[in-house]
Amino acid sequence: MNRHLISAGDLTKDDALLILDTAEELARVSERSIKKLPTLRGRTVVNLFFEDSTRTRISFEAAAKRLSADVINFSAKGSSVSKGESLKDTALTLEAMGADAVVIRHGASGAPHRLANWVHGSVVNAGDGTHEHPTQALLDAFSMRRRLGSLEGRKVTIVGDVLHSRVARSNVLLLDTLGADVTLVAPPTLLPVSVGSWPCEVSYDLDAVLPKSDVVMMLRVQKERMNAAYFPSEREYSRRYGLDRDRFAKMPEDAIVMHPGPMNRGMEIAAEVADSARSTIVEQVANGVTIRMAVLYLLLGGESA
Repeated sequence: MNRHLISAGDLTKDDALLILDTAEELARVSERSIKKLPTLRGRTVVNLFFEDSTRTRISFEAAAKRLSADVINFSAKGSSVSKGESLKDTALTLEAMGADAVVIRHGASGAPHRLANWVHGSVVNAGDGTHEHPTQALLDAFSMRRRLGSLEGRKVTIVGDVLHSRVARSNVLLLDTLGADVTLVAPPTLLPVSVGSWPCEVSYDLDAVLPKSDVVMMLRVQKERMNAAYFPSEREYSRRYGLDRDRFAKMPEDAIVMHPGPMNRGMEIAAEVADSARSTIVEQVANGVTIRMAVLYLLLGGESA
């Protein structure tokens, strides 16, 4: 594996399978009464979050602590960053503290890539702008694999606000690497201009795609990133692209429903669908800790430990 995890596209199939298989081993530890391993004792992991996050930050913190690493949580609010300190100065401060890994979430696409040039430790991208979120794609793939077995040839449909979704881009790249067939379904206004170069199909008709899907992943409509009218109304969006009970019934009986969270219940997904037995949404949160343990383990100590 590379020293950093910045893009899902950087992972070869062997890299991706190594992470998923390692996570499977570590999942057994999570089932024990004592969940800690001494693997990264003496290592320091810094969570550097310039954007608000609950699940991802807590997930990385739990993962590092379960591997016995020391964790420093750095929030941009109330720090020198809010006083105008640059990313590079922050990076040099972390370097002076001896950070072995920096987990970064930043509003600017490409920030983790720049950070990797300034620190000696490993950099893990926890979401940069509308670019990528590779560990989310890994935990999604892990969740799919636990429910469905091999992902080779599986049909995965990703629905909704692809334009603003770093999760969608990372999932398309990783699932293609793992041999799945991905179809994006969204209004034309919520697809990026570059989508034609992505390794996936594109459809505007959710009802036509559902009966052929093994996995349906609903994306949150990111209203906070929208500064224009991307669709006529929330009701109209929900009518055409929401996963309600009737659409859920059109899916194959063994197909699963996913959502990276947080959800707009009643808009992109109905509450009864989100809470159904075929939904993996709660599992995805638990699997996030396991996958992030695997990533930190392999980057900081795994194979040489």
